[in-house]
Amino acid sequence: MSTITAVLIGAGQRGADAYATYALDYPDEVKFVAVAEMDPIRRMCFQEAHAIEDASAFESWERLLEGPKLADAVLICTQDQMHFEPSIRALEKGYHVLLEKPMSPSPTECVLMGEYAEKYNRVFSICHVLRYTEFYKKLKQVLVDGAIGRLISIQHTENVEHRHQAHSFVRGNWRNSETSSPMILAKSCHDMDILLWLADADCTKVSSFGSLTHFRSESAPEGAPLYCLDGCPVEKECPYYAPKMYLEREDWAGPILRKIVSNDHSKEGVLQALKNGPYGRCVYHCDNNVVDHQVVNLEFANEVTVAFTMCAFTKEGGRSMKLMGTGGQIRADMEKNVIEVSSFITGETTIIDIDAPLGGHGGGDHGIMRDFVRLVSRNGDEVGLTGARNSVQSHLMAFAAEKSRLESRVIGIEDYRNELKTNMSIPG
Repeated sequence: MSTITAVLIGAGQRGADAYATYALDYPDEVKFVAVAEMDPIRRMCFQEAHAIEDASAFESWERLLEGPKLADAVLICTQDQMHFEPSIRALEKGYHVLLEKPMSPSPTECVLMGEYAEKYNRVFSICHVLRYTEFYKKLKQVLVDGAIGRLISIQHTENVEHRHQAHSFVRGNWRNSETSSPMILAKSCHDMDILLWLADADCTKVSSFGSLTHFRSESAPEGAPLYCLDGCPVEKECPYYAPKMYLEREDWAGPILRKIVSNDHSKEGVLQALKNGPYGRCVYHCDNNVVDHQVVNLEFANEVTVAFTMCAFTKEGGRSMKLMGTGGQIRADMEKNVIEVSSFITGETTIIDIDAPLGGHGGGDHGIMRDFVRLVSRNGDEVGLTGARNSVQSHLMAFAAEKSRLESRVIGIEDYRNELKTNMSIPG
């Protein structure tokens, strides 16, 4: 397989660190030849890491895509509301596309991107990285092999972890649905996708409940300032006190979080960023509006039912599932990389330990890059696991869940899709 070339739009944590590092580990497979990033420090760091010349470094995706085609493929890792236009422009230019999830905060734009992918016959993969983890690949195989008979029902919990909620969905880029996406889309479109894959049938009905209960001004301790460093009276008791979250965290997430908070990763640099930057705000005095807990019920065409819970108030992160079938059950914990299969026939329980990294979405980040490179090398002759058109349904499940939550009613997916199509025009 010859080396493919790629350009990166958006050199943030997901683009530069999660996906593009694949090129540093496997330089014979893919090489980055250009980058578009508005932050000059991030742009320069990516240039240095991948030996990209100044002439191929751009301040915006518009500048990169207005010129001649520069590579075989493009990775689009911008904020949620900046996905649609560069994706369409890149397809028109002849690029194969790997797009960070979610596809778009607009259901209409998601459907349109699916149609464009088919029209231009390019590789257009969405970063639903869970399908590429050893954990979920093994779980899918156990189901396909019939280890628990016919699948009947799934209980699935997404443990957001209290600090992750505070960082990303209270202080961070995904805190407000008006500027990013609803929580069920921004955080849980991974889960909608994996549930669709495991259920192995079209989703037919959705209902949902949830709210923003804790991270709001009414929950603020008496005397809590707008910024943690402005003399918070409860700094020792508050689990979200910013210096504690970003400077005292020494697990694998600590360096990543400090890099997000400030381009200067030193203690002094992070403290300076926390004084009046977004990540130094009191979690009870932010402009967040996304939920901090939500439940979703799903019904599929093969009568499989799903109960999904997303909650911020957990000590641990990760995902856990119980899958119930006519011949047995499965308990699966992604954080522990363990799958437990119990048979009703033999009464025996088999423990499967998955040999996979805990970071990088359990190896899914590199897994999707490996598959994307393979698909591009075949010039789009094959549709990947997470092709754009296939990903539209899981996105519509998330949109329908939010619609159900807001309107307190059951949403039929087919009715919802038809409603969207009456309000859109498919490109000719």
